[in-house]
Amino acid sequence: MPTYHAGPDALEQGEAPQIPPRGFRAWLLQGMNPRAELRARDATHPWWQVMCLTGVDYFSSLGYQPAIAAVAAGLLSPLATVVLILVTLLGALPVYRRVARESFHGAGSIEILERLLPWWTGKVVVLVLLGFAITDFVITITLSTSDAAAHVVGNPLMPAWLQSQQLLIALVLVLLLGIVFLKGFTEAITIAVVLVAAFMSLNAVVLAVALGRVVSAPHVVTDWWAAVTQQHGDPILAIGVAILVFPKLALGLSGFETGVAVIPQITGKPGDTPSDPRGRIRGAQRLLTTAALIMSVFLLLSSLATTLLIPLKDFAPGGAANGRALSYLAHHDLGAAFGTVYDISTIAILWFAGASAMAGLIDLVPRYLPKYGMSPQWARAPRPLVLVFTALAIVIVIIFQASVDGQGGAYGTGVLAVITSAAVAVMVSAIRQRQRWRSIGFAVTTLVFLYTTIVNIVERPDGIRIASLFILGLLVVSVVSRVLRSYGLRATSVSLDDAAQQIVEAAARAGALRFVARNPATQLPDAPGSEGIVLEVLPADPSDFEEPLVVKGSVVKGSVVKGDATGSPALRVTGSNVPTTLASVLLAVRDLTGVVPEILITRAAGNAVSNTLRFLVTGSGETASITREVLRRAEKNPTRRPVVRSERARIAPPPSETATGDVGSGAQPDGRVGGEESAGDGTRGAGE
Repeated sequence: MPTYHAGPDALEQGEAPQIPPRGFRAWLLQGMNPRAELRARDATHPWWQVMCLTGVDYFSSLGYQPAIAAVAAGLLSPLATVVLILVTLLGALPVYRRVARESFHGAGSIEILERLLPWWTGKVVVLVLLGFAITDFVITITLSTSDAAAHVVGNPLMPAWLQSQQLLIALVLVLLLGIVFLKGFTEAITIAVVLVAAFMSLNAVVLAVALGRVVSAPHVVTDWWAAVTQQHGDPILAIGVAILVFPKLALGLSGFETGVAVIPQITGKPGDTPSDPRGRIRGAQRLLTTAALIMSVFLLLSSLATTLLIPLKDFAPGGAANGRALSYLAHHDLGAAFGTVYDISTIAILWFAGASAMAGLIDLVPRYLPKYGMSPQWARAPRPLVLVFTALAIVIVIIFQASVDGQGGAYGTGVLAVITSAAVAVMVSAIRQRQRWRSIGFAVTTLVFLYTTIVNIVERPDGIRIASLFILGLLVVSVVSRVLRSYGLRATSVSLDDAAQQIVEAAARAGALRFVARNPATQLPDAPGSEGIVLEVLPADPSDFEEPLVVKGSVVKGSVVKGDATGSPALRVTGSNVPTTLASVLLAVRDLTGVVPEILITRAAGNAVSNTLRFLVTGSGETASITREVLRRAEKNPTRRPVVRSERARIAPPPSETATGDVGSGAQPDGRVGGEESAGDGTRGAGE
């Protein structure tokens, strides 16, 4: 089956191929992925190594999570952490194990919802979720660099003048991150394994020593519990308050979406196939389960150690343990030398967590927006995205003054919104597959995460404000870009099956390639004696933008003239947009045969405004004039440009036999196939 590439990979907004850019523009657009396909992963690794890659995000939250939990929950931090662990193991983990099975390409829960919610509704949902996902990733960058800066200024070996420069240090770390990605950065699993192994080992030492102190002085436990009961009166009431408080600890759920994003890097089994990589899926599920169990143990132990051994006043802004609780214990219990080593390890893994988030951003955005036609073409290239997201990160760090506590709510909103969307996705999937008990379980999980998200938004609205700005920006950019690119070719490729190829080659050998566009909804008869090949565009999802086109011909017993029900050769193609689909097919036929084709299209009824809106929303409208304009933009040479002829419908078909305003039929009910062509495009007249 011959394939012709005539779409966005070669053309931008319908323009003819340009001379490759040079200089700064060439450097900026280097690595542009023209078709927004998922990046191929040449090298794969065992699941436990890939776990370290997601662990730089998930495990690095130990650098700030215990301090944020102490600020949010106070003495109830250990109880709230237990609730968080139960939600993690009984809620988030089952959800993402299913996400790993249903979205094993690394696109996460957004891909599932995109598949379950087609048409424009699905696109809007994806854009909203992308806004929350971008919030999650960008705040990961800013929170990680801010906490890394907190560890720098909190180290007692730092000079005094540096200890008041947390904002400046955070900005330098963000800029350094952007510069590294502009030069070219490839996530190295080897680096991730080393960082995670060192960081978790140091944390294990710190917690072992701290818990040893607790065992040797058991009164700290009784003193803590006495303070809890004094503050809340009743243990049951204290547990109830902990349940209400736990949404503030949602940062401890941060690693799940990253965990499914790295699935393509997991080594599968010999029997894996692209459509059913069972070994890779099992590896991903082991990764998620192991990471959740490890993190649950460390969260519980760190919460106990920091709550029992660090005075609450030291968690306050400006306190010695603010944003660096475990570092405080490392310095206090093991000395300045060990504490400094711990700080270096923490700073390194936090910075690498920011790098992981940046890599996630420049991999996530090109998967969706360009293929929806909802972003400029430069959004396919990594470096422009790095500049955009670095600038956003700088603004957010300045707004929050590099405060770890201040960014906690915003981060929690992004994390919880993404996890809630994953719960909704697997719930809908289970319902559609009629899995009763799983549907009920996922519904309960969805309600828990929905409650958690709402509570987090109400109590800490900074996150929803930032996410709303991202969502609004995405919607505005998406609408504007879609309109600007609406007259460009959209097909990533055009393929003709054997029957279609026989039809067009036979017509080309006869000396002319003439097509008659027909609306498949009306099935109007072809005009007697016409020599045109019927060309039908079967409707697809009009909200789609880029798509491969497969043209199928109708033949009976090898004949190329008796395929259609009316006795004419016919080509049929499914496309989301009628005019651009017709233009792509005509250009592909020209490239196949070397003959410039012409097509007859009946003009649609209605005024210009309504037809334009229908074209933008439903992919139909005034097909003749729009097809002509698409071809004019795609082919600058008039002698090579396919000719579009148009005529008005002379006898309106009965309402029961036609669909208003789609591709018109070139064959009229009165048996005539006229050849009137709209003026103004420089092509041949109707009588030629």
